[in-house]
Amino acid sequence: MFTDRVKVFVKAGDGGGGQLSFRREKFVPRGGPDGGNGGRGGNVVLEVSRQLNSLQDYRFKHHFAAERGGKGGGSRRHGKDAADVVLQVPPGTLVKDEEGKTLADLVADRQRLVVARGGRGGRGNASFKTSTRQTPRFAELGEPGESRWLWLELKLIADVGLVGLPNAGKSTLLSVASAARPKIADYPFTTLEPVLGVVELADDASFVLADLPGLIEGAAEGAGLGLQFLRHVERTRALIHVIDASSGDQQKLWNDYQQVRTELKKYSAALARRPQLIALSKMDAVTDAADVVAFRQRLVKLRRRTFPISAITGDGVQDLLWATHRTLERRHDKVATEPLPALKVYRGPTTADPFTIEPVEGGFRVSGDQLERLLAMTDMTNPEGLAHFQRMLDRWGLNDALARHGARGGETVRISEVEFLYDPER
Repeated sequence: MFTDRVKVFVKAGDGGGGQLSFRREKFVPRGGPDGGNGGRGGNVVLEVSRQLNSLQDYRFKHHFAAERGGKGGGSRRHGKDAADVVLQVPPGTLVKDEEGKTLADLVADRQRLVVARGGRGGRGNASFKTSTRQTPRFAELGEPGESRWLWLELKLIADVGLVGLPNAGKSTLLSVASAARPKIADYPFTTLEPVLGVVELADDASFVLADLPGLIEGAAEGAGLGLQFLRHVERTRALIHVIDASSGDQQKLWNDYQQVRTELKKYSAALARRPQLIALSKMDAVTDAADVVAFRQRLVKLRRRTFPISAITGDGVQDLLWATHRTLERRHDKVATEPLPALKVYRGPTTADPFTIEPVEGGFRVSGDQLERLLAMTDMTNPEGLAHFQRMLDRWGLNDALARHGARGGETVRISEVEFLYDPER
């Protein structure tokens, strides 16, 4: 089964805790603190692999977590950094957050995106030694790694997309034009998932052609396979609109043409303006050529190029493919490409200020990325660690800020999941 949209949870590794230790050797009195820092937690990284063509690997497994960093050791030994978790995705993968905001568009082979950053290691007590604090008896805990839900959405990368109603002859055309072998039968919705084929006209003339599920009325609103189809056709540089020439009189042909055009316009005005060639398929089964001629004349007035073809006999197919290649050559000159970063890092929104204060019933809620990170890395069971936390709050001016918000003493101050009593005298 072709999988083109999945939701995954990624969790980076927590940083390793810093070490609380002192140098103790014979003939070395008062050796001092020598606790080392903890190691960095592992990142979660998305990497593009052209060996993949779907998101099948994430159909059943949705949770991915990196390991935490190693704990620091004595003699100032640094903890081991954890390995990154690398998740491979096919070219054309869109990465979105849980609300649907696009974070990155991964299209180039080996392109990378860090979607969850590992926490840094906590500092050992040797890092806190100063001229006035010779024997610090506390160390930091490791910083928690980032975690989030992500949507991975695949939009196939093809030069040309075959559009049309179900059973219009798109799959047969693809099988004749390339080495692809899609399932072909005489009933609607033969194509239930996209199929790619490489069209090779000459050594220096080739392009990728995509056979996509057929459109029905209401496809732009999600009817049938419409949204799955339209998502993949967005990346194409040109379209071949396949119309079954044997399906009826000229009015029926016109209605079929307009139905597909309407669904394209509803979904995206830019998509509807994409260069488009009209392929009148199944010409070998046409009984009244006058209707086809009248339909073609109607399209000529709209400046639409039409190509009568028969995939069974091969008539007209090469003319269509060469015209498509020439269209792509002209289109290529207009498409600007920008160099892609070798490694892109996505970080969640952060606040510039260390904290913000919000009055709540019975006290205040204090929040902020820097403050919550400091709290998470403080060992609240260690008196000296708690004192260091209080000194940092004083340095950031939290007590003064609470007083400006009306705090007088005795109010509950909530930071993340921890509650404190406000005491202005401390």
